[in-house]
Amino acid sequence: MYKIAVMGDADSVLGFQALGLEVCPVSSAEEGHLALHRMAKENYAIIYMTEQLAAKLGPDIARYKDALTPAIILIPGKEGSLGIGMANVKTAVERAVGADIS
Repeated sequence: MYKIAVMGDADSVLGFQALGLEVCPVSSAEEGHLALHRMAKENYAIIYMTEQLAAKLGPDIARYKDALTPAIILIPGKEGSLGIGMANVKTAVERAVGADIS
């Protein structure tokens, strides 16, 4: 059975535990690197990650970009949005459609 997790700083992710998601609070890029690769091996289908953490893990996230699992979805952290998540959605739509639709 596939699992779903949320990664990022503790203040941003602990609330997701109430929804039944597994939370993975990380405080450094190294912790995030190790946790991401561990979850990829442990049958996680979806990993929600704060944009702030994603900004530090660019090469690690790129490794899973075309993989079936895990799907890494960026969400705003407690500091607000950096615009990375929306840019990724726009890029994915352009790849799927073949043109910029905005």
